[in-house]
Amino acid sequence: MPTGTRRTDAVADAGLSPGRFAPPLSAIADDVRRALAEDLGSGDVTAALVPERAACATIVAREAAVLCGAPWAEACFRALDPAAQLDWRRADGDPTDAGDTVCRIRCAARALLSAERSALNFLQTLSGTATTTAAYVAAVAGTGVTLLDTRKTVPGLRLAQKYAVRCGGGSNQRMGLHDAILVKENHIAAAGSIAAAVAAARRLAPGLLLEVEVEDLDELAQALAAEVDRVLLDDFANDTLREAVRIAAGRCPLEVSGGVDLARVRAIAETGIDYISIGALTKHVRAIDFSLRVEPTPTVPNPL
Repeated sequence: MPTGTRRTDAVADAGLSPGRFAPPLSAIADDVRRALAEDLGSGDVTAALVPERAACATIVAREAAVLCGAPWAEACFRALDPAAQLDWRRADGDPTDAGDTVCRIRCAARALLSAERSALNFLQTLSGTATTTAAYVAAVAGTGVTLLDTRKTVPGLRLAQKYAVRCGGGSNQRMGLHDAILVKENHIAAAGSIAAAVAAARRLAPGLLLEVEVEDLDELAQALAAEVDRVLLDDFANDTLREAVRIAAGRCPLEVSGGVDLARVRAIAETGIDYISIGALTKHVRAIDFSLRVEPTPTVPNPL
């Protein structure tokens, strides 16, 4: 592999900080396998028209963004050509400007063309999540609040999108229903009360973080009395948030969810809240525009 080539099949080699480590390689490989299977089907009939030779290409960002998805993009090319060489000029989490070259590729021509769309799909989707997250992080800079994602992810891409949130400077809430307890209104209704739901949660899973969602200050008082680990304030007005922060001071961290957008997020953060969870980071995905261009193959002059 040429000097300077950055390999993303070893995450540490991709220049990522520990907080940005990608999901396990097996999870990335599974994502890529599904993506290529749905695109290739029984075979790429267009790429079959191209002579089987080595080709070079460049991936260029068409707009300013935070890059994310390099391990998935690289895995797409390597799945079809294990000898593919990729030189990443930007690492996941790096800002890019319009016109920046983010990667140069040398790969078998047919493999390059067949993997192109899947590779760019991962880059554009995950960079979209990372870029959106970075905008929210910038909006609350200096407030001390932690921005969290939610479970509102693209089906099948949860680990990838939550990694993209980290690349954008955000943090992850629970990965799924298995690694933390979030008691919501329907759980409370089924259990009979906040106290009953919390008691059941403590018996069944005493080692997991226990959070309760509340809809007013009375429910906040009940959750604090139950000594939960965190309280989620659902769609509170800013004045009520400040009162909640006063009531819970020194007793329990508070998280805000619902009605959060870029226009309001800083005002929420300035109430003194600890966490803000935002479904829009992963739910409202606007893809980032990337382009792959194959370099022309030099023609050999006809000796005749």
